[in-house]
Amino acid sequence: MAKKTTLQQTGKSNAGAWIEAFRLRTLPLALASIITGGFLAFDEGKYQWSTLIFAVITTIFLQVLSNLANDYGDAIKGTDNEHRTGPQRTVQSGRISPQQMKNGIIIFTILSFLSGLVLLYLALGDRLIEVFIFMLLGLAAIAAAIRYTIGSKAYGYKGMGDMFVFLFFGLLGVAGTWYLNTLEWHWDVLLPAASLGLLSTGVLNLNNMRDMDNDHNSGKRTVAGMMGYNTARVYHLLMIVGAFATATIFVAMHKSQFINYLFWLSSPLFILDLVHIFKMKEKNNLDPFLKKLALSSLLFSLLFGVGLLL
Repeated sequence: MAKKTTLQQTGKSNAGAWIEAFRLRTLPLALASIITGGFLAFDEGKYQWSTLIFAVITTIFLQVLSNLANDYGDAIKGTDNEHRTGPQRTVQSGRISPQQMKNGIIIFTILSFLSGLVLLYLALGDRLIEVFIFMLLGLAAIAAAIRYTIGSKAYGYKGMGDMFVFLFFGLLGVAGTWYLNTLEWHWDVLLPAASLGLLSTGVLNLNNMRDMDNDHNSGKRTVAGMMGYNTARVYHLLMIVGAFATATIFVAMHKSQFINYLFWLSSPLFILDLVHIFKMKEKNNLDPFLKKLALSSLLFSLLFGVGLLL
């Protein structure tokens, strides 16, 4: 079981603490899947600006919701403590009280739901069956954002975080954006969706490698923790390779020009980081690579999309 911890409660919070709790550095990765799905729709000439804009807004709300819930859940369970090697969280440090964070979670749950409703109205109109299906997917995304660390059955504590990140940041993010713009379904869209899912899962894996010692002591089971540090690094390598492989297969299926593989220009960034990660002995030194991978993934998605259009 996770160890409980006594939280400092100052009773006060400020804008700076909330901005820190939002963890803005995670937004580029969250947006990468929407950008990829949008470029796929652009390539088909069936994009809708209003749909893309509200897909971005909804994704931002969901990502912030996930970050707030993660801050709260890890603090309550005692996983965020003096032994944590990553950035200090706001609830554990007392800059935001548990009740204030609960209120923030409620607000962003409502914002995510309302923004999602507008998105479905703009994209689907009176296609009621599809509205119902996507509403269920949206509610599942909200539940997944909250239940990652909150509750006795938090899936992030049971080694299921990687699967959910792959599903929601990859398959659903990319393929869902594609469908809401084109109102068509092609199975091969799952290839670039898998690319973004693997890169997103890679960021989570780095986070879990960094924190694996403290997570183990706090009763939090992650894929990286169950694998061990050395195997988790190989797992990380395979995800990066898999992301490039699935994107390459998709482009080969649809395009014939060398310029269409523009996303390979981002590969030196991934390779350089992988070299450093495999040389890294101290797990707490992995923290800067989370932001690097998130930004590299955003560049990957942008180059992938531009390459499709050239």
